[in-house]
Amino acid sequence: MASKVKMPEENFFDALEMLSRERNIPTEDLLAKIAKAMESAVKKDYDVDDDHISVVADTKARRFSVTIQKEVVEAYPEADDEALYPEPDLRHLILLEDARKIQKNIKVGDVISIPLQTKEFGRIAAQTAKHVIRQGLREAERNQILTEMQSKSHEILSAIVNSVDANKVTLSIGRTEAMLPVSEQVPGEVLFEGQRIKVYVVDVLPGDRGPKVMLSRTHPGLVKRIFEMEVPEIFDGTVEIKAVSREAGQRTKLAVWSKNPDVDPVGACIGPKGTRVAHIVDELNGEKIDIIRYSEDPCEFISAALSPANVVKVEIIDAEKKNARATVPDHQLSLAIGNKGQNARLTARLTGYNIDIHPESGYYGEETEQAEEN
Repeated sequence: MASKVKMPEENFFDALEMLSRERNIPTEDLLAKIAKAMESAVKKDYDVDDDHISVVADTKARRFSVTIQKEVVEAYPEADDEALYPEPDLRHLILLEDARKIQKNIKVGDVISIPLQTKEFGRIAAQTAKHVIRQGLREAERNQILTEMQSKSHEILSAIVNSVDANKVTLSIGRTEAMLPVSEQVPGEVLFEGQRIKVYVVDVLPGDRGPKVMLSRTHPGLVKRIFEMEVPEIFDGTVEIKAVSREAGQRTKLAVWSKNPDVDPVGACIGPKGTRVAHIVDELNGEKIDIIRYSEDPCEFISAALSPANVVKVEIIDAEKKNARATVPDHQLSLAIGNKGQNARLTARLTGYNIDIHPESGYYGEETEQAEEN
């Protein structure tokens, strides 16, 4: 039987539990890493492979047991018998007479577990174990942070700006440092050190130095999550956000629908006297928000989505290719298309249709006025 030996560090398990609390890493995970480190040390010092090493952490007895498994043989194989026992396997054999010094009733063919005392590891093995344990602790902490951050994917987090430069902004999110690239920053928005901002977690991927957190201030999901936080009817599922299209810092279109016919989805999002949407606009630094009533009828949906323009009619030209034509009063044409085509682009993204916008007269600006998703 394997003898249980006390680790040389005084009050090792007490220190381990304290470390677990400080780093918020389960004690079991730390013990698993340490056991693996000890296996690595024994493997190097005793020239054995993983299949012949056993390291067990007994949390109740607060002890480690370390053993090497060897097969009991009557005699070592002769040179001409090496085909039966390849050279590497000789490391895992023990003579019967030596085995019986450890376990009296052992017999040939049995596998004996030989206990090792910690002091037998040697200086090199101890240094190796210390190094691997340190690496294991860092890895365990990274994995714990990765799991924690992955649970927040597609959510809004509060972050503090650490530094700002021309290419990126460095943020602190709890124990994690992340980058907000220029491409995910709202155009024209000025950030400064120490500022607290809301960011949308697009994705979280494992990395060599910890989780790689992909953040955004421009993602449509940011607006969606803010509405979920600010509008109780969305939070409880009565009102559903069907689609969002956004040009960050300028305008967002939000399509909403209510499963309860007695609840006006647009009114719920706007709030009493416009307080809810006004608060969200402030949160987004003045970004305009159009709240649209969703409809399964694409003609109705497109007509509503072209707000603030009035629409005379919508025709579906090709349902399979999702091509449509919208007709608007002549004086509403520029409003329907929007500044530099913005209203038309956002409508196309919101509805999923490529939309030709035509004036009611049929000829004014017809050759140039067309809105398709970029």
